[in-house]
Amino acid sequence: MFSARLFAKMLGGYVLCIGISHAHIVLTDQLALAGSYYKGSLRVGHGCGDESTTAIVVKMPAGFEGAKPQPKFGWTLSIKKELLSKPYKSHGKTITDDVVEIRWEANNKDFYLPNEQFDEFSFFAHLPAKSGPHWISVRQECTKGINDWSEVPASGTSTKGLKTPAALLELLPSQEHHQH
Repeated sequence: MFSARLFAKMLGGYVLCIGISHAHIVLTDQLALAGSYYKGSLRVGHGCGDESTTAIVVKMPAGFEGAKPQPKFGWTLSIKKELLSKPYKSHGKTITDDVVEIRWEANNKDFYLPNEQFDEFSFFAHLPAKSGPHWISVRQECTKGINDWSEVPASGTSTKGLKTPAALLELLPSQEHHQH
């Protein structure tokens, strides 16, 4: 059962979604519980100017563990891993390297994402235990040009004034305090 506080935060997140709908690559679900598993879908609303999108590159934020991309017909997946400074345990195994970047690239021009259409690129990951804002940088490559959606505000979560904002995921505390 949701508490009033959690509901208010979720409602605030919905208003936030409406407020940043002008942003061009956003998460379809912009709220999640800290420490939970999360399916993130990045909505690509347009190309670079009038040009078609040919690749999407997502940089996984620190603390996002075990990221797995969802395959997309007509697009080739590649994953970049790096050694971790702090290994973690998962299903009884010690993980010493983890996904830091996921790339979807159209196999040929028949699979390009035209400027006039939208699509979503999804991944699954275990989220950090710390609540608060987490920013996901996305590079959108097109037939001509690149949009580097990586700007983050100096403080807070308002993207007002940012030309190419990163996608925001707000992590809520995983345990709400209830009064009886």
